[in-house]
Amino acid sequence: MTLSNDTPLSESDPAGPAPSLAALRVEIDRIDTALHGLLMERGDIIDRLIAVKARQGGGSAFRPGREAEMMRRLVTRHAGILPLDTVESIWRIIISTFTYVQAPYSVHADEAATDPAMRDSGRFHFGFSVPLITQDGARAVIAAVAEAVGDLGLVRAQAPEQGAWWRDLMPPGAPKIIARLPFVERVGHAADLPLYVVAKPLADAAADDVAIYAIEGGDAPPDDERIEILAPAAGGDRIAAVPGSWAAEAVAETLGLPSSAVTWIGSHARRFEIATSV
Repeated sequence: MTLSNDTPLSESDPAGPAPSLAALRVEIDRIDTALHGLLMERGDIIDRLIAVKARQGGGSAFRPGREAEMMRRLVTRHAGILPLDTVESIWRIIISTFTYVQAPYSVHADEAATDPAMRDSGRFHFGFSVPLITQDGARAVIAAVAEAVGDLGLVRAQAPEQGAWWRDLMPPGAPKIIARLPFVERVGHAADLPLYVVAKPLADAAADDVAIYAIEGGDAPPDDERIEILAPAAGGDRIAAVPGSWAAEAVAETLGLPSSAVTWIGSHARRFEIATSV
């Protein structure tokens, strides 16, 4: 059987001669063209989505719960020689860029520690089309998000050296935690720095599998393993991650504190972990 340039390799005779390099390159070009066509088709759908949202009164382009679920499905079905980090990064750029096309935004990143891991994580998750603006510390990030129309902020989930920075998330109208990165945690992840994404409250767009509370005072460890204590600061201030169904009163009771010592500061999708990056 003769393999022509018009015959997909999948339809070639396995018992026939091996395809030539030229034929394989033709197949690669065909796939690249198809991928580009699909991206442009996705852009057409986003354009229609923008029009629909405009008729319905607008709304936030961020859907952190949906993004987390998309990434879970991606890593679950992935197979083959292409590294998972590469696949995840490509999808993160696609998602973040199309969100940017709907409503331009910037990402403010805490680089107080001059750690390149923060910049690497920002670019991994948001690409290069979305502006990445560095700020001197978590509180500066929160302030920048509060002053902007629809920007996001990246702060380290563990940053005790910066004090109780999360106090700036406590006022009712302040930015809140809307996501935790990376969406998929695994050994050897290319951007494994644990980060919180903060934004102005998203209302119906929020993901609430895990609720995050600011705890004021009291340093006794919780008896309930469903409470995860994060970023302890001096004086007993800390963050608690609990099941999303827990109200502040339940958290306070479990920790043996008054309800006034517990304040909701955001939520995010459940953490999803796999054993390896392969």
